[in-house]
Amino acid sequence: MLSRVAGMWVIAIQGRGLVVDGPGEDAVLVENMHDIPYLHTNAVGPEVTAAMSVVCSEVRKVFAPKPVGVQVLAGANRQALAVALAAGLQFVRAEGFVFSHVADEGLMSACAGELLRYRRQIGAEDVLVLTDIKKKHSAHAITADVDIAETAKAAQFFLSDGVIVTGSATGQAASTKEMRAVLDAVDLPVLVGSGVTTDNYDQFRAAHAVVVGSHFKRNGLWSNELDPDRLRRFMQHVADVRRKQVETTMIM
Repeated sequence: MLSRVAGMWVIAIQGRGLVVDGPGEDAVLVENMHDIPYLHTNAVGPEVTAAMSVVCSEVRKVFAPKPVGVQVLAGANRQALAVALAAGLQFVRAEGFVFSHVADEGLMSACAGELLRYRRQIGAEDVLVLTDIKKKHSAHAITADVDIAETAKAAQFFLSDGVIVTGSATGQAASTKEMRAVLDAVDLPVLVGSGVTTDNYDQFRAAHAVVVGSHFKRNGLWSNELDPDRLRRFMQHVADVRRKQVETTMIM
């Protein structure tokens, strides 16, 4: 565990230069991706919560005033809220918010009621809860008769602050058809949470935000170190797209 935490700390500090000198990232999400094999929800211990709180506090110092969020794997959504409150973060990414699915860590069950009551209990109601639906690295056979649009509607009904659409695995692009179905189904922010690259970004422009991780790493592999050139190229492309949108609006 100590080596995992040390590695996580190094990654956070390595990111400082990219955050400070970077070309306009809108937000940062901190995740204990290297802390494998992942523990399941309540098995995630206080040592993980403590380590993530320290790392997130340092990242927030560097990146403020822009938003910083956290996800604690696997399914440790209450721990993520505790980290967010302690570190002064703006959002968490939560899995297993509504319905159930079988993840590689085991069965994940809906947690919306417990999670949002816990958020109120600890005084973290300013922390947004962004929720994965039909998430990656999971089997959804037990909810095969509930499509992603209905899942999104359930998340909205259970007071999610935003929903995240993903592909089948880390680095795998989401379905644009599913993205559009969710956009049509709910009045919530819709994020695309995997597989977005410089080459396919334009396909996901209808989303309110994209979460990019693997594409910013050397050779596009999540386990590698951050690659400043890949990050800059992506953000330059985003800036160009935004500028063209403004110019088009002004012409119209």
